[in-house]
Amino acid sequence: MTTDYNPKEPRPGKVIAVHLNYPSRAAQRGRTPSLPSYFLKPASSLSTTGSTIELPLGCELLAFEGEIALVIGKTTRRVDPKNAWSSVSGVTAANDFGIYDLRYADKGSNLRSKGGDGFTPVGPAVLDATKLDPKQLQVRTWVNGELVQDDSSATLLFDFAQLVADLSQLITLEVGDLILTGTPAGSTVVRPGDTVEVEVSSGNESTGKLLTTVTQGNVPFADFGAKPKVDDTQRDEAYGRTPSSALQPELIEKLSSVGTATLSSQLRKRGLNTVSIDGVHSTQPQSKLIGTTRTLRFIPGREDLFESHGGGFNAQKRAFDSLGPGEVLVIDARGEKGTGTVGDILALRAQVKGAAGIVTDGGIRDLDAVTELGIPTYHAGPHPAVLGRRHVPWATDETIACGGTAVQPGDVIVGDADGVIVIPPNLVEEVVDAAIEQERQEQFISEQVAEGASVDGLYPMNEDWKRRYQEWLLKH
Repeated sequence: MTTDYNPKEPRPGKVIAVHLNYPSRAAQRGRTPSLPSYFLKPASSLSTTGSTIELPLGCELLAFEGEIALVIGKTTRRVDPKNAWSSVSGVTAANDFGIYDLRYADKGSNLRSKGGDGFTPVGPAVLDATKLDPKQLQVRTWVNGELVQDDSSATLLFDFAQLVADLSQLITLEVGDLILTGTPAGSTVVRPGDTVEVEVSSGNESTGKLLTTVTQGNVPFADFGAKPKVDDTQRDEAYGRTPSSALQPELIEKLSSVGTATLSSQLRKRGLNTVSIDGVHSTQPQSKLIGTTRTLRFIPGREDLFESHGGGFNAQKRAFDSLGPGEVLVIDARGEKGTGTVGDILALRAQVKGAAGIVTDGGIRDLDAVTELGIPTYHAGPHPAVLGRRHVPWATDETIACGGTAVQPGDVIVGDADGVIVIPPNLVEEVVDAAIEQERQEQFISEQVAEGASVDGLYPMNEDWKRRYQEWLLKH
């Protein structure tokens, strides 16, 4: 059941917002929090659907953030997570607008950058929380009619009950208080004249679209306060461009010196056997692929879902457009080779962005053109058909399956002529150092075999051969 919602009648006592809560957004920011953190927005920043938001004169970086907002329905203090959802009376749509030009002056509080009048539109309707599954809510955002954000509460780092319970440990949550629960990837800068719409839905229930129109302010900032100031870092974050997560040059050099077969062996010694992306072949088998993972997931093709998710700035385009230097886009195509999942235009975009490569367990279009580009692209085979034949682009920067193994954003990808393997980032230093030592030992063993030694006791080395190996090391 839905009812109209006006946040000004009565006005909530508190508006609390979560910093990072969607894996897709955390991947863009280049950091994943282990616990939730929050900031306050003044109640005077609230507005309703159909309102306008002003881009202050002298500012350039006004960004939207479509969110699911919780409406607190009863006084709550020190509630257990198991009972916390009962403190929520309703769910509505929210837009957590922010001016990145003033972030430097807030020192983390977000007061000026996100507290301006009209910077927190909510509504237009509220969904009855008692009729909802809190893990099955969808949040979508459109800019000028084009879908730019699409994610589900099922992916949250910190679910709604945890947020309510955590906040209530120190803060009494009161009737009407709002909790903004974080935004997914896709937030970016909007300009005067742009319209932004946010909708939260569950099945056939919807809040309706929360509409905000951007206007241009004409009053300059005075000298007695902080004035707008931006740099490349703020521009990257405002536009949703992922900061470079490229590996350090020293680590890349180490990984370049060993083969995937050796790295796979070392992972196996640590209990990790399912680390290879199987069934793929490289357009550049002579080149090494090394980088950190970004992910894209396709679901099986369905006409109505492709109509809603296949056009505009869809998940596939967002994934390629947000790649950073040294990153590898890994695509979950379910092993479906009957259509292309990447072609020459998107591969060129990845190359221009400085990406290290592309891995898909699906088909590739324009194979000759992609090969000529030179960006290492592992694929399951060529196919001329377009995406909509078998796939719907669905989600980015979440855990996926590719070629029979699990892949997470931030994993380290290494590929060569033998194939592609996935290394958990917490193990990469240890694994590569052990792989270098393994290949050094194998070089020694190969020399001995070439000189006529039997492999018995040498491969693997017994104590006598280990002693000889140490002597060999002193000479090399």
